[in-house]
Amino acid sequence: MNVFKIPFSNITRDEQETLIDGQSVESLIKNNIAEVMKNKDFILGGYLEKFEKEFANYCGVKHCVGVSSGLAALELALIGIGIKSGDEVITVANTFNATVAAIAKIGAKPVLVDASYNDFNLDVNQVESKINNKTKAIIPVHLYGQTMELNRLNEIANKYNISIIEDACQSHGSKFDGKKAGSFGIAGCFSFYPGKNLGAYGDGGAIITNDDKLADFLRKTRNYGQAKKYFHEERPDNNRLDTIQAAVLIEKLKALDRWNMMRVKNAEIYRQELKNVNEIELPSERKNGGHIYHLFVIKAEKRDELEKYLAEKGVQTLKHYPTPIHLQPCFANLGYKKGDFPISEKLSDNILSLPMFPTLKQEEIKYITDCIKEFYSNKK
Repeated sequence: MNVFKIPFSNITRDEQETLIDGQSVESLIKNNIAEVMKNKDFILGGYLEKFEKEFANYCGVKHCVGVSSGLAALELALIGIGIKSGDEVITVANTFNATVAAIAKIGAKPVLVDASYNDFNLDVNQVESKINNKTKAIIPVHLYGQTMELNRLNEIANKYNISIIEDACQSHGSKFDGKKAGSFGIAGCFSFYPGKNLGAYGDGGAIITNDDKLADFLRKTRNYGQAKKYFHEERPDNNRLDTIQAAVLIEKLKALDRWNMMRVKNAEIYRQELKNVNEIELPSERKNGGHIYHLFVIKAEKRDELEKYLAEKGVQTLKHYPTPIHLQPCFANLGYKKGDFPISEKLSDNILSLPMFPTLKQEEIKYITDCIKEFYSNKK
């Protein structure tokens, strides 16, 4: 077997090999950054305004407000809909820290529910039992690139007059029943961390919404509470998406659907190669879930041994996430203990994310899957 060295992601290759009107994404980005540098248009500049309009149109909503990170997006969205200290917000135990951190930062109480074993997302059947008169919002997380089941969640939210804020930080371009992730709730929140399907050259994020009043509040609040310079109408904050990051994102947005389809194609190759490996479970797909494979996450027997074996073979893998939220030291004050969310705990013990990026080659996937087969064959 030829030996490859395969990184978990390869942003440079993606940008260099993807052409838009005959030019690489990388060269288009460099041209945009040079223009920003020339114009010294660094804060709330032209590329930001253009990107906000184009991303809103891409998501099928009226407004996009660029902010400094996915965490900032979640926090500002919660503040914008009136969540305050003492309120409760329901979300899932199987997510990245930022989802719950946003709730805690504003003094609200995160109320956790367990994940679905099939698709890793919030188990909607457990939500209603967590609702009381303090519950003001639900944050579903579209984890790993697949939207969660939203129809039933919307029914529950409408029944109790509770707002939905979507954490779509891993689902840029994913759809549910034909609509883009982030466009179902009062607000949808995105991260543009470099490794995301739509990634910047640093931290960045955005909030999308159809609510004019909320959008106006968010634009002011991210910019020291001002609609015009030195006139502060809202509580000051500084959470702007800078112009250089918008100049990067506006070119990558042109390639996003193409890149997502390449990820889906790569996922199919993984599936074909691994379908007969009994020691692993492949990620599930719902017909209405619109998976765009931000991550390709398998459930694997002897996960830690497999991870080590693949590393020795030159294959970089990651675990998303090795410790569920309720067992994180920073959230010990929530009062949860080991055993409270058994599905999230089980997932944390056996999930492994394989390399996944648009320009991952078929021969590279074949090498990865051959290494996996070889590992389990040696264990028999």
